[in-house]
Amino acid sequence: MTGTTGGATGRAAGRVVIAGASLGGLRAAEQLRAAGWTGAVTVIGDEPHMPYNRPPLSKEVLAGSAPFESLAFTPRASAADVQWRLGTSVTAARPAERVVELDDGTTLPFDALVVATGMRPRRLRCPGPLVGRHTVRTLADAQALRDELTLPGARVVVIGAGFIGCEVAATAVGLGVEHVTVVDPLRLPMVGPLGELLGRALLRRHEERGVRFALGASVVRFEGADRVTGVVLGDGTVLPADVVVESVGSVANTEWLDGHGLDLSDGVLTDEFLRVGGLPYVVAVGDVARFPNARYDGVPRRVEHWSIPTDTAKHAAKTLVAHLSGAGGELKPFAPLPTFWSDQHDFRLQSFGAPALGRDDVRVLDGDPSGDVLAGYHRGGRLVGVVALGGPSTVAKTARYRADLLGQPALTA
Repeated sequence: MTGTTGGATGRAAGRVVIAGASLGGLRAAEQLRAAGWTGAVTVIGDEPHMPYNRPPLSKEVLAGSAPFESLAFTPRASAADVQWRLGTSVTAARPAERVVELDDGTTLPFDALVVATGMRPRRLRCPGPLVGRHTVRTLADAQALRDELTLPGARVVVIGAGFIGCEVAATAVGLGVEHVTVVDPLRLPMVGPLGELLGRALLRRHEERGVRFALGASVVRFEGADRVTGVVLGDGTVLPADVVVESVGSVANTEWLDGHGLDLSDGVLTDEFLRVGGLPYVVAVGDVARFPNARYDGVPRRVEHWSIPTDTAKHAAKTLVAHLSGAGGELKPFAPLPTFWSDQHDFRLQSFGAPALGRDDVRVLDGDPSGDVLAGYHRGGRLVGVVALGGPSTVAKTARYRADLLGQPALTA
């Protein structure tokens, strides 16, 4: 399937505003230049820092082995003239008027808009004190959590057995924390993206390294007066806790786009070219974008993997520049191959493709679930994803299947 660019705007080169100054915002700015945009680019972000690498926050930063300087991205030379407005939030947009409103009361006009505002951690709405409860999304989050994890005798409860929850639990054990318990309403860690076969293998590996689990359990309240001292589960069990980490999913930062008829039910819905709401001058990038993937079934989904900001930025920049320049021609649908990795304890999870789409048909491709293993995920008999769990030699074997997955024809046209 192809699409037209929408024709010329009738404007001279003006300004592209990028709302969001994390990796997606940085890559969008760089890719606009790479695609030939010579007009002004302004990036707006609420953190005071230039964009930095977030995956190490739950691992190396928390462990104290990576200073902030090692996380910061260096913009490409081609984007040296990009304007950065940091410590500032976009509070509203008027797409029809091509204006955004900022939290300092000013407005900023644009010729095109890139939505890159990302996600924020979801918080539990349970009664009890707030002090001692943490999330991990920003550098400040990781630094505050590390200060408490390193207190002698800290008892840690991690709520949520997904990527961040498992990584934080592994890091805490690596720091010498003796009491680390992971709570999750599901019966296996990371069962959503991995399925049961690798979920069981992951559980075994964590338990062998000292992590405790309370699975199939919900949190109903937090104990304590001034700060949390315990986590109360649905069956009445109380887990003593000095430090609580909430890793229970994310909320899309889309409130600033309310009121314009856009589908914001789960991030920002885009078409197959990453355009938002049928507007040729508005695109979305990163994990806030919910896009159809022609490589699979074309169902719009958000993808919260590290590679997605770069992949979406490259495609969205071409979409925008084609429109702004009036170049005409056809656009190719966005069809990325998702990838993720997760370092936990002394092993790695490495994935290519969309394993969650093939959880009902998981086959061992190499190794054994009791040790290092490479699993293939199939949908309708077709390989749609691979996941390695183990050491470097097993992880390296995913490269062959990555090439196979890339070579498959798209399922939608």
